Amino acid sequence: MLQRVRKDLHAAFDNDPAAKSKTQVILLYPGFQAILLHRIAHQFHCWGLFWIPHIIARLNRFITGIEIHPAAEIGAGFFIDHGMGTVIGETTQIGENVTLYQGVVLGGTGKEQGKRHPTIEDGVLVGAGAMVLGPITIGARSKVGANSVVLKSVPPDSTVVGIPGKIVKGPGISRRPKIVSRTSDDSEKDPDERVFRRCSAI
Repeated sequence: MLQRVRKDLHAAFDNDPAAKSKTQVILLYPGFQAILLHRIAHQFHCWGLFWIPHIIARLNRFITGIEIHPAAEIGAGFFIDHGMGTVIGETTQIGENVTLYQGVVLGGTGKEQGKRHPTIEDGVLVGAGAMVLGPITIGARSKVGANSVVLKSVPPDSTVVGIPGKIVKGPGISRRPKIVSRTSDDSEKDPDERVFRRCSAI
């Protein structure tokens, strides 16, 4: 666990140019405080305890404004920037070097049993206010745009934006230049040009 905490600390420096010292991150960064408290709660959860991890999770939410279920599995190098309003559900699985911004929800879509929260693979970035819902997978190194609502799995190295989320960049997505058609309609021509044509016809 200590090795993961060290990587979480380094992730703050890698992702936030405002971070000046380890002391600053430890004492003043709610994102780091939240993952630190979660790792403690998750360890108690793995030991089969119930009340202690949930009490720590509630304390975590009170202190940082970030809610992480003790059962959520989170890899090393995890960073939450700002963080207020972030929610991570019970069966969420997060890989290494993942970054979330404030207001992100990794949640479910109903009362189904079993795996009901997202899997976020390595190197993913999720923008502020985005919602990733259901037992879907966000592929490695993908990006989720701010305020997007993602309901379907996303392949690796993709960018998804919108409501509902639509893949706009990634494998198999062609980006052809937009072709602007020109028309001979006088209404779309410059006014001086139309006047010149009428005068020439007299």
